Amino acid sequence: MPDVTARVFVRLLPWTSPDGKPCFLAGDGTGYVSRMADRIEEEQLGSADDLIDEARQLLAARAWTPGELHLLAVELTATLADVRRVARSRGGRLAALGTGRADDGR
Repeated sequence: MPDVTARVFVRLLPWTSPDGKPCFLAGDGTGYVSRMADRIEEEQLGSADDLIDEARQLLAARAWTPGELHLLAVELTATLADVRRVARSRGGRLAALGTGRADDGR
């Protein structure tokens, strides 16, 4: 008999569909896809840390080209979008647990 006390949550995943739409997972947060999503989120956050360090070094040198600044802006924008997705996903899970505020949709 299934456990009727198990809670099911809907989680925003750290990737999109091929046509750019958000992907969601319904479950208890312990399955294979949840663990894979956790690993990808950690990789995205680690990449953000690395990019912040690179940006600080590039900007501190004060000898950048317009192309370097453009590439930095592109990479920072993509990484910020990943970090925002992680924050929304984790915030949504906290809200579902009753330990945080719900996402306001921004």
